[in-house]
Amino acid sequence: MFRGSMVALVTPMHTDDSVDFDSLARLVEFHIDNGTQAIISMGTTGESATLDMDEHCEVMRRTVEMAAGRIPVIAGTGANSTTEAIELTQCAKDGGADACLLVTPYYNKPTQQGLYLHHKKIAESVDIPQILYNVPGRTAVDMLPDTVARLAQIDNIVGIKEATGDLNRLAEIQSKVSDDFDIYSGDDETGTEFLLRGGHGVISVTNNVAPRAMADMCQAALAGDREQAEAINAPLTGLHKTLFVEANPIPVKWALHEMGMIPAGIRLPLTPLSEEFHAPVRAAMQQAGVIDA
Repeated sequence: MFRGSMVALVTPMHTDDSVDFDSLARLVEFHIDNGTQAIISMGTTGESATLDMDEHCEVMRRTVEMAAGRIPVIAGTGANSTTEAIELTQCAKDGGADACLLVTPYYNKPTQQGLYLHHKKIAESVDIPQILYNVPGRTAVDMLPDTVARLAQIDNIVGIKEATGDLNRLAEIQSKVSDDFDIYSGDDETGTEFLLRGGHGVISVTNNVAPRAMADMCQAALAGDREQAEAINAPLTGLHKTLFVEANPIPVKWALHEMGMIPAGIRLPLTPLSEEFHAPVRAAMQQAGVIDA
């Protein structure tokens, strides 16, 4: 359904922790102007874990309004409670989202059958395209390819964001699902190679600060132009690494603040980027050409 460079968008906040909707509107325009092909609202990078239900729904709804049909908005609606995930997914549908992204239930460590039944129930409860999201480094549970294949049989489960960083996992999923099931990279470091091996897009943190380069890289990789894709990606490799020197979205929010795009707000238990990492993140931004050297 969706292709290319997709941004895992931050949620801008004032220093008093309130959501900064004016900055959010600027970010939406920034991505539309720079070729981003879809916005993911209220995913992990959007600090979904620290916004309450009303805030979560409002950010999704207002992002859709700001996009105004010019770019698809995919709403992050996963939760470790199946009931809560259904409520968030219904809220996203009511707010006009184009699809939903549902992270595997975190912390409670369900079995593969539990994962299957969780996502099946959400898909059957809310008629909106749904994308699975596997990120075991965050959730402590790994959705295995056989489970993905079972869920891919459900009509409105249309793809997966696979964030293990294991390119062998891509091949295994490809061997078990139909060609119309989309597979997205959730790992910036391996995103270019993921696309060159047949993936359909990258849901990216780096895209927050370098959207034009990420869009151009994805376009080249999807066209099978390895030389061009790797050449565009080369200056971004520092960002792919340093934007994870502390827990996402700590570094990327600091970077966007450095660019003058958002205030410095971030919610506890996350904290501002440690001073020792300012220089390496700034150097990576300079290498990528998003700020002056």
